Formats: sequence, structure tokens, C-alpha cells
Amino acid sequence: MNILILGGGGREHALAWAILQNPKCDRLIVAPGNAGIAEIAECAALDIEDGGAVATFAEENAVDFVVIGPEAPLAAGVADRLAAAGIACFGPSRAAAELEASKAFTKAVCDACGAPTAAYGHFTEAAAAKAYVRAQGAPIVVKADGLAAGKGVIVAETVEQAEAAIDDMFGGAFGGAGAEVVIEEFMAGEEASFFVLCDGENVLPIGTAQDHKRVGEGDTGPNTGGMGAYSPAPVMTPEVCERALNEIVKPTVAEMARRGTPYRGVLYAGLMIENGAPRLVEYNVRFGDPECQVLMMRLGGQVLDLLLACAEGRLGEARVNWADDHAMTVVMAAQGYPGAYAKGSVIGGLDALPEDSSHMVFHAGTDAREGKVVATGGRVLNVTARGASLREARDRAYDMVDRIDWPGGFHRRDIGWRAL
Repeated sequence: MNILILGGGGREHALAWAILQNPKCDRLIVAPGNAGIAEIAECAALDIEDGGAVATFAEENAVDFVVIGPEAPLAAGVADRLAAAGIACFGPSRAAAELEASKAFTKAVCDACGAPTAAYGHFTEAAAAKAYVRAQGAPIVVKADGLAAGKGVIVAETVEQAEAAIDDMFGGAFGGAGAEVVIEEFMAGEEASFFVLCDGENVLPIGTAQDHKRVGEGDTGPNTGGMGAYSPAPVMTPEVCERALNEIVKPTVAEMARRGTPYRGVLYAGLMIENGAPRLVEYNVRFGDPECQVLMMRLGGQVLDLLLACAEGRLGEARVNWADDHAMTVVMAAQGYPGAYAKGSVIGGLDALPEDSSHMVFHAGTDAREGKVVATGGRVLNVTARGASLREARDRAYDMVDRIDWPGGFHRRDIGWRAL
């Protein structure tokens, strides 16, 4: 098969690495890719949010299957354009991708199907939003309704912080994503990620993970796109997974089908678990980043068969073969992230690191210049390892981190602390 992956981050590097292990993959193209992806696959310059351009490229290159990595092409309807061209694709339609593109939409779906989630209000102007905050009190959560690259969520400890967040959002701090705002009850508990494949009717759980959103050790400081993750998440016991599937995911999938917008792709449920009861924090319509890296490390080559079964409506007959293992990824980010950061610093020591089924460095924001790897993004590397235990995976990951020569970067030293 000729396969095209859309995206250029750590998630797409991990997907490419796993898919290449499957003998069904004959040729792999990634658009636009990055320095790490270029070492294992062809990279192509392509506007991945232009469905027509993607479809034309796929036809010209005899692509059999397209895997859409990030949320932006899904929200732009690229999967719809590929479907219209008769090209097999992994990823939901534009209408189904509203589950991530609009938090207010997701809340309405939860209301309709009875999925447990936080109490909320939805606002289109600041005065009403502030009045709601004053009535509810703090702590409270203020969210930009639209896509904000994982950063449009403010957990406000005081009413004043919440009002400042409302002003920021309506003032354009998150661009068009903040034109509408959802304000939610603060949910106590432990957060975890639950990943399920859906083919419009059937659902298949494919793993759990726990992300570290805050930039600082001990989960302090501002939210980021994620500073590290591990899989499986101990809080996601078989009983919690079963409840999440039956009380949240399956009702959502049924409601989407009832609306005439069946969900096909990976559904990533961010959950808050308290006393064994899961509630939905939010949905994402693509693999998490960096959670994808630990899932791919554990799934390996079978992931291609699972994605194909999902796209072709055969999930009812698919099975996941899990090894009894653990994986951890540590994000190395540019100094200053998630605020302003410099680009172009050189990263050394990568060539000396192991690359095998238990050790991988997945590139996120990198480029190759004059034979050197340079940082071009905020989150730059995902140093990832497997082990028989989480402690072993952690030790292997940090051993690799310590061998990377990058004065322009930083990382957290406590990834996995909740489980360990």
C-alpha cells in the first residue's frame, strides 16, 4: 500500500514509525514531515488544510490510504474531500470533527445523550460570562470554544482570574477560537486519556494514557500542549474503562449517528475520575500529542490494520493485541515555551541514541540544516521508551534525555510522578 500521513509533529513521527513496521506499507509519504520523519519516510510540501490539494496529491502519487494527524485539516473538511474523491481516509468528517472544534457543540451532545460532564454556560459576550462567573464562584474553568492548539483553557483559582481570562479570550488572545466561550464547573479528581476507534457504529478501545499539561514540575505553571505522557494510566482500571465506554463514549457515538453525522476515526476522551466515576472533560478527534507517542510505542505495526479496519467499517471484527508493558515519553521544549521562544538552536547527540522497539526519539519541531538538527518549534523532541514496568520505561527515557546535547532546551524531570 502507498500511505500518506498528514502532519509534521511528534504524533505523526510516531504514527509513521509504527505504520512502517507493518508489511502492508510499501511506500510512506508524510506531509510536511520534519527532520526525524525525513530519516524514515518521504516528506512532501503540501497545504494539508486544502482538501483539493491533498486529494490531487494522493491521486498523482497513487496513494491508497490517507491518515490525518492534526485537528486543523479535520475541521477544514479534508476527510470529506478525500471521501468525495474515493480515497480511503482515517479521520472524521468536518461535521463529526465539531466534537473538538466546538466545546459548546460537545456539551450539547452530552446533554442530548446523558453523558456525565461538568455543568457549564456558553457565552458570546463578556458581560454575561462575567455575571455567570460571579454567580458560580471560583475555582472555575474558562475555555475558548474553538481550536486553540491545546492552550485555550484557563483554570481560574479566583473570580478575578476568570474575568481576566474572559477579557483575554473575547479580546482575541486565542484568535477566532475565543469568539465564543464555555465556562465550566471545576471538576476535582485525576485526569486521564481514553482512546477509542469508531467506525460510525462499532467502538474499539485501544489504550489509556496520562498527560502532563503544566509546564513546571509538580504540575505547576501554565498549561502547554503536553510536557510528557505515559501508558497505561493506572487510574483507568478495567472498571473505569468499562464505565467510560458505556456511559460516555457509546452514548456519544450513538447520538452522532442519530444526528446523521456518524463518527469515524479515533475518539480521544479526556476524562476526570473521582471515586471511580469518570466524567468527560473534552473530546479530541485525533490522537493526543504526546499520548500518541506512548500508544504507538506499545501498539507497533498492528496500528495500520486497526486504522484500516476503522476506515473500512470493519471494527466489529478487529482486536487489539497488547503487550503487558509500559511506555513513557518526555517532551524536550525550547527555553521560554509556552511563551515566546527562540528558534534555530542546534541539537546534538541524537545520532548516538538507540532506535529500536524500546527506545525512540520522535521529532516534533525540528528541521535539518547543513547536516545538523535544529529546533523550529516550542515542543521539539519526544524522548520515548518502553519497559516491563513504568519505572523501567522512565529510567530508559531519562537516560536518553541526559545524552542529548541541547542547551537551548528544557524538560520536566518528574514525568509519571502520579503513578510512581
